[in-house]
Amino acid sequence: MDAAFTAEQDGMRRTLREILAKRCGPDEVKTAVRTPDGYDRELWGQLAQQLGLPGIAVPEEYGGVGCTPGDLALACEETGRALLPSPLFATAALAVPLITALGSAAQRSALLPRLASGGLTAALAVPGPALSTALGLTADNAPADWAGGGRAGGVQARRAEEGGWRLYGEAVQVLDGHSADLLLVPAHTGGFARSRTLLFLVRGDAVGLVRLRQTALDETRPQACVQLRHVEADLLGGGTGEAATDTHAAADTHGAAADGGRVLRALAATGRTAAAVLAAEAAGAAGRALDRTVEYVRTREQFGRAVGSFQAVKHRLADLYVQVQAARSAAYYAAWDPEQGGLALAQALEALRLTAGEAIQLHGGIGFTWEHDAHLYFKRAAADELLFGPAHRLRAHAAHRAGLFSPGAPAPAPPAPLAPPAPATPLHPTEKAAV
Repeated sequence: MDAAFTAEQDGMRRTLREILAKRCGPDEVKTAVRTPDGYDRELWGQLAQQLGLPGIAVPEEYGGVGCTPGDLALACEETGRALLPSPLFATAALAVPLITALGSAAQRSALLPRLASGGLTAALAVPGPALSTALGLTADNAPADWAGGGRAGGVQARRAEEGGWRLYGEAVQVLDGHSADLLLVPAHTGGFARSRTLLFLVRGDAVGLVRLRQTALDETRPQACVQLRHVEADLLGGGTGEAATDTHAAADTHGAAADGGRVLRALAATGRTAAAVLAAEAAGAAGRALDRTVEYVRTREQFGRAVGSFQAVKHRLADLYVQVQAARSAAYYAAWDPEQGGLALAQALEALRLTAGEAIQLHGGIGFTWEHDAHLYFKRAAADELLFGPAHRLRAHAAHRAGLFSPGAPAPAPPAPLAPPAPATPLHPTEKAAV
């Protein structure tokens, strides 16, 4: 593994940081989140056209840049520093991998180029507050209870008499769901006999679709409540998804279960990559919060000297520096090996929460005011833990997947017994006299 960044990656990071420094300051962020879309469409178009940001991980054959998810994580580290409100994560880290993995050739050709150019945005509408479960971050998503079981709850899908599919249900806490042009909706279908979860595509202007923007703790991550009232939808991947005849019911039941399992595996794989991207984003936000705090304590004077010159403040800042560097290292490693995404995300969320909290404390009285932007980083930390964590559940699920607590796991070796103390050597008479 070569941990050094390439010249292209360094150039992308430098260019993105320069653009965001000019166009995405604290005042611009507060203005953008209060628009109906929740982000600056002009800035989003600039990032899409100049840097190809939404198409970083899209294959070149579909109009993307063709880079690895690691490059997307590197870009999101910079957007995290600026707390950029944009549909980048929902579109590039959640929707694009699912369409690439599950979409038919026609669907990929029709959707991926528009997503890569930034002309189309997408969101993953998971029923209920279960996004982390659906992505396999804090629990196994295989039972698929989060999508609605049986004939009620969550989002239900059924075949329409005129053909196609109809969806009915509700999904809350949908990231960028109020403004996305395309929704990816996991829905339960098949009743009890052929129960499984499939993914459907819903246009943003579909009849019967109601979207309400929610009041969220973190304004820089807009959330929406999405209601589907017999909305027309297309099955992601094409096909019918239903049994054709009664004579092949057993085979179709097995095939339906296989289709549902494929969807769940794709969601889990997307979750691992998304966790690495989120970890890099949180590490970038924590690093920026720490930098701003260090700048402040260098200039703020108390009792005739800079606040940062006090030993207690130095110790606190040193501890935060170690936390941020550990989170950044874990995020880079997870970008190379997405299997470690959950652990990296737990490390980064903890680092962001601690750094944002200390930033408010070390900024003194001004840190508690709404006019200062320190609270934006703290809200991002709290909201991310509510959506994708908390950290202890991320670590617990990672340990469960690794089999650390399974009955067959080897027990930890007992500590080695302490060696008996060596017998005391009698003192020489001259030594006794010296004592």
